[in-house]
Amino acid sequence: MGKDGFKKMDKKENMDDLKKELDMDWHRISWDELCKRLETNTSTGLTKAKYAEIFEREGPNQLTPPKTTPEWIKFCKQLFGGFSTLLWIGAILCYFAYGIQASKYVDPAEDNLYLGAVLTFVVVVTGIFAYYQEAKSAAIMDSFKKMVPQSATVIRDGDTTVVDAKLLTLGDVIEIKGGDKMPADVRIIQCSSFKVDNSSLTGESEPQSRNAECTDDNPIETKNLAFFSTNACEGTCKAVVISCGDNTVMGRIASLASSLGNDQTPIAIEIEHFIHIISGVAVFLGVSFFILAFILKYQWLEAVVFLIGIIVANVPEGLLATVTVCLTLTAKRMAKKNCLVKNLEAVETLGSTSTICSDKTGTLTQNRMTVAHVWYDQKICKGDTVPGHKDRTFDMKETTCKDLVRIASLCNRAVFLADQADTEILSKNCQGDASESALLKCCELVWKDESTSTEEVRKNHKKVIEIPFNSTNKYQVSVHEAPGEDRHLLVMKGAPERILERCTSILINGEVKDMPEDSEYRVKFESAYMELGGLGERVLGFCQSFLDAEKYPKGYAFDNEEVNFPLEGFTFVGLMSMIDPPRAGVPDAVAKCKSAGIKVIMVTGDHPITAAAIAKGVGIISPESKTKEDIAKEKNIPESEVDPKDVNAAVVHGNQLKDMDEAMIDAILHDHEEIVFARTSPQQKLIIVEAFQRSGQIVAVTGDGVNDSPALKKADIGIAMGIAGSDVSKEAADMVLLDDNFASIVTGVEEGRLIFDNLKKSIAYTLTSNIPEISPFLFFIVLSIPLPLGTVTILFIDLGTDLWPAISLAYEKAESDIMKRKPRDPQADRLVNERLISVSYGQIGMIQASAGFFVYFVIMAENGFRPSKLIGLRKDWDDPAYQTVEDSYGQQWSFVDRKILEYTCHSAFFVSIVIVQWADVIICKTRKLSVFQQGMNNWVLNTGIIFETLLAAFMCYCPGLDKALRVYPLRIYWWLPALPFSLLIWVYDEVRRLLLRKYPGGWVESETYY
Repeated sequence: MGKDGFKKMDKKENMDDLKKELDMDWHRISWDELCKRLETNTSTGLTKAKYAEIFEREGPNQLTPPKTTPEWIKFCKQLFGGFSTLLWIGAILCYFAYGIQASKYVDPAEDNLYLGAVLTFVVVVTGIFAYYQEAKSAAIMDSFKKMVPQSATVIRDGDTTVVDAKLLTLGDVIEIKGGDKMPADVRIIQCSSFKVDNSSLTGESEPQSRNAECTDDNPIETKNLAFFSTNACEGTCKAVVISCGDNTVMGRIASLASSLGNDQTPIAIEIEHFIHIISGVAVFLGVSFFILAFILKYQWLEAVVFLIGIIVANVPEGLLATVTVCLTLTAKRMAKKNCLVKNLEAVETLGSTSTICSDKTGTLTQNRMTVAHVWYDQKICKGDTVPGHKDRTFDMKETTCKDLVRIASLCNRAVFLADQADTEILSKNCQGDASESALLKCCELVWKDESTSTEEVRKNHKKVIEIPFNSTNKYQVSVHEAPGEDRHLLVMKGAPERILERCTSILINGEVKDMPEDSEYRVKFESAYMELGGLGERVLGFCQSFLDAEKYPKGYAFDNEEVNFPLEGFTFVGLMSMIDPPRAGVPDAVAKCKSAGIKVIMVTGDHPITAAAIAKGVGIISPESKTKEDIAKEKNIPESEVDPKDVNAAVVHGNQLKDMDEAMIDAILHDHEEIVFARTSPQQKLIIVEAFQRSGQIVAVTGDGVNDSPALKKADIGIAMGIAGSDVSKEAADMVLLDDNFASIVTGVEEGRLIFDNLKKSIAYTLTSNIPEISPFLFFIVLSIPLPLGTVTILFIDLGTDLWPAISLAYEKAESDIMKRKPRDPQADRLVNERLISVSYGQIGMIQASAGFFVYFVIMAENGFRPSKLIGLRKDWDDPAYQTVEDSYGQQWSFVDRKILEYTCHSAFFVSIVIVQWADVIICKTRKLSVFQQGMNNWVLNTGIIFETLLAAFMCYCPGLDKALRVYPLRIYWWLPALPFSLLIWVYDEVRRLLLRKYPGGWVESETYY
């Protein structure tokens, strides 16, 4: 497809096209057909004229960089998105109300102007803070550019030159050597011992050998293709370019990843839902009292000011700051536990997760091959797989074992890198391929116990000659001088069946026994080989032979080209099998996920047998579960005859997935609790994630390769690996595991659930004070009493005394059942629901309002105004020209004296709210447990209670604040009337939670458990 191929499609067609499996025939067609299509020659390459023509048509060999959101748009989203919208509307309404009052009165009250300014300040400061937090975590990486190799060796018109890789085009013939990065998708013309690292594409940790033969219909599996941005590990190769830039396999993945949009996070949906509820309540109350004001014969301008006042009073000004700070604190706490959160809202998404689709290599496993088992003397023994743990069961006192370890040490080219003296042997870095490094580490552990080292053993057995491993012979041979003897020791390792066919004897308990074709030893070998292979392990066979000293004396000129020494008739010694073993904490982490109701699914590019073995090893497939293959093997029947009802675990191969429609995939997900997807392509990973999301699951995806980036982007939360992860995967993800350990995800889930619980508690606490803040305004309108609580004092509560206690609930420890609950149902278990509103507004809020009014009426009565006298007094009370308002005892009050008394009542009402909020923050610590069970160990909260009390005292008694903020000092005993109400709130809620625990699922739970 040319450069303009994608432009002609609309976005959806393009997406559907990218999601399709790779359909190409470049690897199958003959060389004549290929050269005809590409107008090239495999010997001399493109002519310069033809190159210019094709390059003009196809464009440069580079990936289109993903679109990035400009920083100013990100900032605006923080400033105007979500909860901020509500505060902006509040601020604009305040300015509007002040404008109305300014047009009507010569000296208007400035409360609305102050409130508007404070709301604007809160939104801007919180927006800047949230933007700064996210910008710090999510610096954009130019990762796709880094993937492009810088130069390539190309043959054109028969001349070999080095050019910039982006100047390659279709039909170019190129040369590649070990260490190079593939500059495009190519078909191999000829090669020598050529291996590529496909791990970023398929997840296979072993380098894959390549040759010129088509070995599979699937282009990803065939050996005659190599792909853009994968690494050439060793050997040399000559190849022809078949795809460039965005049309390469890697380019398609990059396009797929960048074309996926980001859906709203669960917490963003919850905050939107909360805004709808609060806005609904505010508008309902506002309109109701607007109509009531008309009925009570208020002027329309006054009625509009009342309407705006009630709407604004419903806006919890401090909640935006509370939510942002709570999410930030959790993000910091998670970073300490090796989870770096790029997007603050992703903190909670992880807690809502109901399905985790995990990659295998490097996430569930250690991403390093390790010798798991050895077989000698007809028995299987365990090897050491975990650093610092000695699990080894083979014994160097046994002659066969000693010979096996010696062969593995000598017939091995891997060496340890320098400067690792203090590193655990299993954690050391090596130079050499993955299998040889695993053998080296295994041998080093054993030799160390024998007070020697592999290096020492190699020195004592000087290497004379070697035939390296190649994909045709499938073995490696080396000849060594036998120490203290005049003969040579030949050692060989390779594919077990190839090694066995070169042996005529076997070493049993240190004795050489004959092994004819029908020998029982061969049957036992076959059984051991099958057993180890069935565990998903890579098995190698080992044999040796002491060469005849007369025929091959010391100094003999061995030749590995024209081989002049025996390559058969050896003594078979044993097998060693390797696997990339599970990480130590993963089985526990998977068990925790299962007990928390989270499905853990493995999605890997590796082979089904290896994938199933690891899945069983870590508990993704539990011991009692049976796959179709297991049942067929047990009952000795074909897989087609297995009853689907007996199958509760599935291992699905990518080739099967390719032929399934959406309904069939949905059926697999529905019918099986435990699933492993193996040999999956990047497109299939994306399809699996979409299938889970269709069924209403909140999906987390882990991955480290470029191949994982589309699925990471599509998932509700993408989790990339910090150490082994590619830059592309880190960019696509919402969160990065700094230690690459699956167990860290469980910590993240716990923190995510905790933040959701604690945000609920913070919101319940914050909303409660809305009732004692709104009700004075309502009484002011309906009963026409002097205003019990002013706008300025409302701001003291929302942005002063309430802020620390609300944020302190983010530090509350988890309740004991947090990881035993099922994942949150996004449709039913909302952040703010009717029950939370009912408890906050209808129950606790009402008690708090009663406390405030009680104090108000006490102070008014003490100064001569009985409650009956206050009703209907507002008009005279607020008239500056009326200087002779009489109280219940006939005393006359001037306007200034009346206002001092009113502002003193504002201060007392404010102090009473602070006192009842003591009890409110204590009852909000838990949703079900008693405070006695939870304890009072949250010292941030305890300090918050002291802080709000001291702040309230400061506001009342600080000289000068009566002039600046109209807050007047109180007599000490005016603090006391609210205390019984505070105690009542605590007792009431303790009883409610006792009934919750005593009668689970009962009426109290259905009506009040939020």
